[in-house]
Amino acid sequence: MTPSHLWRRLAAVEQRIRQAVAGRLATDPAPDDPYRGLYLTPEAVERVLAGRPRPVPVEPGDPGEGSRLAGLAARFGLDDLDVEFLLVALIPDVDARFERLYGYLNDDLTRRRASVGLALELCGQPPAGPARFRLSPAAALVAGGLVEVQEAALPALSRVLRVPDRVTAHLLGDDTPDDTLTGLVTVETSADDTADGGPDDLARRVGAALRAGVGPLHLRDTDGDAGTTAVAALAAAGHDAVVVDTVALADRDRPPVAELVREARLRGAGIVLGPLEPLLPARVRLLRELAAGGVPLVLHGRDPWDPKWTSAVSVPVPPLDSRRRADRWADVLRASTGLDPTRELLAGLAGYRLGTGEVTRAVDLATRLALVEDRQVTLPHVRAGVRAHNGAGLDRLARRIVPAVGWDDLVLTGPTRAQLAELVTRARYRDRVLGEWRMRPGGGRGHGVVALFAGESGTGKTMSAEVVAAEIGMDLYVVDLSTVVDKYVGETEKNLERIFTEAAGVHGVLLFDEADAVFGRRSEVKDARDRYANVESAYLLQRMESFDGIAVLTTNLRANVDEAFIRRIDVIADFPVPDVAQRHALWDRCLGPALPRADDLDLGFCAERFELTGGSIRACAVTAAYRAAESGTALTMAGLVDAVRQEYRKLGRLVLAGEFGAWATR
Repeated sequence: MTPSHLWRRLAAVEQRIRQAVAGRLATDPAPDDPYRGLYLTPEAVERVLAGRPRPVPVEPGDPGEGSRLAGLAARFGLDDLDVEFLLVALIPDVDARFERLYGYLNDDLTRRRASVGLALELCGQPPAGPARFRLSPAAALVAGGLVEVQEAALPALSRVLRVPDRVTAHLLGDDTPDDTLTGLVTVETSADDTADGGPDDLARRVGAALRAGVGPLHLRDTDGDAGTTAVAALAAAGHDAVVVDTVALADRDRPPVAELVREARLRGAGIVLGPLEPLLPARVRLLRELAAGGVPLVLHGRDPWDPKWTSAVSVPVPPLDSRRRADRWADVLRASTGLDPTRELLAGLAGYRLGTGEVTRAVDLATRLALVEDRQVTLPHVRAGVRAHNGAGLDRLARRIVPAVGWDDLVLTGPTRAQLAELVTRARYRDRVLGEWRMRPGGGRGHGVVALFAGESGTGKTMSAEVVAAEIGMDLYVVDLSTVVDKYVGETEKNLERIFTEAAGVHGVLLFDEADAVFGRRSEVKDARDRYANVESAYLLQRMESFDGIAVLTTNLRANVDEAFIRRIDVIADFPVPDVAQRHALWDRCLGPALPRADDLDLGFCAERFELTGGSIRACAVTAAYRAAESGTALTMAGLVDAVRQEYRKLGRLVLAGEFGAWATR
């Protein structure tokens, strides 16, 4: 709407200013004095002492229904006199003539804005009357950030009134956010949500609560998309949404809370703040200030809401099913690439629990990667985009492995391979089975999948976990138990809780190597140490059951793991020591095609005589390769046997002539 109503109201203010100037000129003995306003003559002192205020009554102005000025007055709770004060303070910012007129009326040409006393005079109010308190810090004009009362060291009536530039711009029809909010907020209009098909059932219910005055509201995020639901809820309530970047807000030493609230009130919008994890619990005061701002406030985050922070109604946001998640990926991919994604691409992405913003960022990066390669966007590109925005917090607690192996790199028995395939199936379809079909209801159980890999060291447990992670398109995070287990009571649980909390928001497979160190059997309580060890195990039992991610536990001895953990494990894969045929395949695989081999190399002899696990075979192959590189020749049987002999010594095994045969003395 054009600001024509504003100009009409300012024209009325201009008439009152003209009257005030004419009255001053009529009693001014030296109106042409070039030094006027820079000094005070004795005659002027006498006039000041003899003068009495003559208030000029102000008729209520046209409210201008539908104008920006009327909307601002309604949203900030201004009455007619407040609006007149605002206009008096505003007019020198929209018409330069009034700078000099105000300087004349202030009797000081350097003071080109209205003072409190001049504003009272122009609005027909006595300087000692109650109207002056409309400009106090708690009054609607000042508390709402519409008028600033500057130069606090001066007497009250001489203090200067200033309208912030953002308020002036709003009244003139400009909706650009305040400069202090640059890089901090984006604005989502309710019209955008209508164009997208309108809000879902949860958004409509939350919107109805907002219309009824319920707030602030907290949306407990389980699928990374509570922010979209918050915007849709505000749209359902008839409000635009000022969406705050919480990471950028957390970086500000002095968050612009007043400017943020003012921006929302100017627009008649609500504020969406989340995810809250970068702010809490250090910035609880910020939440309280926003909650007291008088605008609809919708918060969201993954962590439960603590009533001590501020009073809020917490509502869980259910996760999307696999179909809706695939639709979201498809919509973003079409918008970004202009192409319809293939069914195989969407099937590979449906397992990622990402919000719309995260999906958009991942696809944007995938598109740029594809442009660099001059190719269309493929599944590896999108997975690289997901990986780039994933797991920064967990990287500090676990070692991240980007999978670089596949099924062809594994040498396993048929039953073990079948168990790994089942683990992949469970990881891919857990949302449908555990979420949509509710096959694990009640008891606080999560939608996680837990597997146990049992076998001797070097039998391929960690590599198999890497293959599983690659198959479902995730990274592998190996938990270093030396950083978890603590001798002080309760510290181990705290360390594990940090890992589980970070892992809940990460699209990765969590690997607890040598897990029997923390998932071991409970023992009979004989002293305080036993009691606290059992408390630790009890905590882990509960935490594993509520875990929402994918976890793999490895152990060298399955019997060491507590039976209560076994009951909660979904897949158990045994990794036996490889037989002769498997060892032959492992030798061939570990030596690889690039390493030159001498004609006397007998891998069948190595497989039959040396009972080694895959990890030891790989170590032997690497040692032999170094020897060949040093000598500059192809790998000979003597060099390979010498590497095996060195591995035996490292493992503390005896070098028996019967095992080495003809190579025992070479």
